[in-house]
Amino acid sequence: MLSDEKITHLSHVLLKGLLEKKLVALKGDEAAARKIIKRVLAAEVKAGEQIDAVVKKKLESYSRKIVEGSPEWEILYRKFYQEEENKRGRS
Repeated sequence: MLSDEKITHLSHVLLKGLLEKKLVALKGDEAAARKIIKRVLAAEVKAGEQIDAVVKKKLESYSRKIVEGSPEWEILYRKFYQEEENKRGRS
């Protein structure tokens, strides 16, 4: 979903915004904070990709073919995605 470069950019933007709005006060250096932000973002992207794969596999397992992108598919995808997030404690 997101490349390493995009995640790095987001970590810079997030930290800058948090510091400008004085929502955080750093005890260490900014590089260490960006590294932590980057690690969290990467983990969230990976978890989202795993959930996406599980949900798509579940939808493909239906005996009746559900066309990807159809209103029915979209509704079921969102429902199953939310269920999978709940199972993993992400919601």
